[in-house]
Order: sequence, then C-alpha cells, then structure tokens
Amino acid sequence: MKYGIAIFPSKKLQDKVNSLRKRYDPRYALIPPHITLKTPFEIDDSKITDLINQIKTVAEESEPIQIRVDKVSSFNPVNNVVYLKIEPKDQLTALHERLGTCDIEDTEEYSFVPHITIGQELSDEEHNDVLGSLKMQDFNHEELVDRFQLLYELDNGVWTVYETFHLGKKN
Repeated sequence: MKYGIAIFPSKKLQDKVNSLRKRYDPRYALIPPHITLKTPFEIDDSKITDLINQIKTVAEESEPIQIRVDKVSSFNPVNNVVYLKIEPKDQLTALHERLGTCDIEDTEEYSFVPHITIGQELSDEEHNDVLGSLKMQDFNHEELVDRFQLLYELDNGVWTVYETFHLGKKN
C-alpha cells in the first residue's frame, strides 16, 4: 500500500489555500492542503505496526513547531509549482530528517522544501500569471503545529488519514 506523512494546517489556512487550489491545482480533490514531511512510499501491510511505533517515537521526541507563511514562491524552472513558503525551515527539516530514520524507503526526488502547494501542472504562461498575481497578495499567517499524520492512498487516488501523531506528547 502507498503511504505518506504530512502536516495538515489549521482550517483557517486550509480554507484560504483551497480557495486558490480549486482554480490552480488539478489534484485539489485528492488531498487537503498540507506540508509534506515524507513523499509517498510503499510498505508492506505486515510492517505498518512497526513503522507506526517508530513514528510515535519520533513524534514524542519532537516539540510542537510554530510555523509562519508569509509569501508565495515557485519551483520554476524545475517544475511549474506555485506554493506558500513555510518558515522556519530548520525545525521542519529536523522533523523530516528524524522521520528518515524510520523504516521508510527513500523515494524523494527533490530536496525537502517545506511548502503548501497552491498550483501545479501549470503551463509556462499560466505559471507566470498565477505567480505574478499571487505575489501581490498578503499571506501573513502563523500557527502552532502540534501534530502530523500518516496517510494512505485509496484506490481512487484520494489520500486519507491512517493515524495522527502528536508532537512532544505520549500518544
């Protein structure tokens, strides 16, 4: 089965992002706005209990993270993805790296960049228009992240929560 690990931000931020994603992201209906901590990976169902225990340990050893969103950016020229940049990157990167010590196959194609996707699979012209327009908007938002989720992909491509892990707390 295919799994992934992500942080779902507050409903307030998700609502703001979704108002844009429904126009610019063809995968809008497959997963809510999120910060990917581990890209999709395959794991045998017989190993999922061991993986969950490893992830619980990482969560317990990690503190909640105050995140800030303050600008729109892009992965262009690598690909035409427009996203909200997440700060502070260091704390999220440390959590990402600790999750990398779990028995998860490394399927990451790119370096870890904490972000929330707004638009993807855009043509060059669409990308430039969307990025230019969104850079003029104010995305100043801060919140405390105190949990992350192990997700799995359903047969129809929709991602759903398998288990939630609380940062810094006994689960």
